[in-house]
Amino acid sequence: MKEINLANPLLSRVQAAKFLGVQTSTLAVWACTKRYNLSFIRVGRLCKYRLTDLESFIASNVVGGEVTL
Repeated sequence: MKEINLANPLLSRVQAAKFLGVQTSTLAVWACTKRYNLSFIRVGRLCKYRLTDLESFIASNVVGGEVTL
C-alpha cells in the first residue's frame, strides 16, 4: 500500500483558482482546450490539482526579470 503524501495535497478547482487568482471557469476552459500545460488529476468527475504543479505552472510562466527559485 502506498503512503499518502500530505506534503503535496490535492486542491479542488475552486482552491486552485483562488491560488492562481483566476476564475474556476478559466481553469475549466484551460483543461478542455489544453491551452496551458497545467496538469490535473481526474477523481471521478472532479478535477484536482497538486500544489507543486500549480507552483511549477507559476514559475514556468514568469515573463521578464530574473527567475529565483
